Amino acid sequence: MPGQTESLWYSWNLGSAHIISLSTEVYFYLEYGLELVFKQYEWLKKDLEEANKPENRAVRPWIITMGHRPMYCSDDDQDDCTTFDSLVRLGLNFTKPPAPGLEDLFYRQGVDVALWAHEHTYERLWPVYRDKVYNGSKAQPYVNPKAPVHIITGSAGCREKTDLFNPNPKEWSALRSTDYGYTRMQVVNATHLYLEQVSDDQYGKVIDSIWVVKEKHGFSSWF
Repeated sequence: MPGQTESLWYSWNLGSAHIISLSTEVYFYLEYGLELVFKQYEWLKKDLEEANKPENRAVRPWIITMGHRPMYCSDDDQDDCTTFDSLVRLGLNFTKPPAPGLEDLFYRQGVDVALWAHEHTYERLWPVYRDKVYNGSKAQPYVNPKAPVHIITGSAGCREKTDLFNPNPKEWSALRSTDYGYTRMQVVNATHLYLEQVSDDQYGKVIDSIWVVKEKHGFSSWF
């Protein structure tokens, strides 16, 4: 794995981005040890704190996370992300001691973009925190957003085919597609990041695209 680790979680720097790969599975396979949840959380907290040091965030202002199971989704399959009390988002309240989820940590550490999979669909969310929308403005929701931007990109294809959507999504769901396809992301500079979804069903057509613009990064940028 990149860096000084061979673990289930790791991070690396690329251009003006600090990218973190984490394991959501530690919340679901407790037979391998509850301590993995705490071990990852402490590592992630330290990694984000290091990335947020002024001298580091000045060089790599974008913090981007990647994980398998989303905190939010509107698929109609009763997965973790379809419930309000997502384990990845809020943690494990039934364990002793309770294990922390990741949403508050992402918010406090100013994570800009969170990329997810697992759901066999594409879904773009408005900036969201604690189940509420925090758009930058009504006219420009992704310009100086007030919470992380979540993208679910799990529609590349497999034998299980694509999923169905809940017909009544919550207000944080901005756009949904069941087309087979993939996401492309370009970190253009310190303030501009471009994301687009390419449909294989429509012969390579770009069916969705956004610019995330952040003039200021970090927790203080939310206010």
